[in-house]
Amino acid sequence: MITIENTIFVLLAYLLGSIPSAVWIGKMFYGIDVREHGSGNAGATNVFRVLGKGPGTVVLAMDILKGYMALQLAFLSGDYLPSSQQYVNYKLILGIAALTGHIFPVFAGFRGGKGVAIMLGILIGLHPQAALVCTSVFLAVFFITGYVSLGSLSAALAYPFVMMLVFGETIPSVNIFAMAVCVLVFVTHQKNIERLLNGTESKVLKPKQR
Repeated sequence: MITIENTIFVLLAYLLGSIPSAVWIGKMFYGIDVREHGSGNAGATNVFRVLGKGPGTVVLAMDILKGYMALQLAFLSGDYLPSSQQYVNYKLILGIAALTGHIFPVFAGFRGGKGVAIMLGILIGLHPQAALVCTSVFLAVFFITGYVSLGSLSAALAYPFVMMLVFGETIPSVNIFAMAVCVLVFVTHQKNIERLLNGTESKVLKPKQR
């Protein structure tokens, strides 16, 4: 059921996702737009590369929190029972709205990040156990290879399998969302995939000299 209240919450989720953590941290404390440096991406990984571990960690935490908090808006709606499929579907809609805001932020000229960190927050709000498994996949690949992008791609590829095979998820919308997330991560990481294939992808998240 679509109501004015639900529509307002979806808009709020978009605005929450639109908070450009990387851009604001870079401009407020370092006087630079991280989108003009490094990979040109307004995400936590680029902040790690351009500004270092401290700012990168803050942006990472903020982006994860954005995704998680967007799903919590569902609790404010009294239209669905928490255990119902409609409730889960509504949480997915809120998550998609926040993800859209992160990639196309109204507060930063619609030039945002790739969405990996906020998707982790969405996954934590949707299925914490699956989030833990996917995070473990990311960390294992990252520590073995040194590539953040390869870790992200591996976790995204694992996500639908984890949901459907490991946890036996049966809600169609959740499984479709899992597959869509996998495709989205691969699409937004096309340049990273090209650099991985030709051996020019950056391995270590060391801040560049400015």
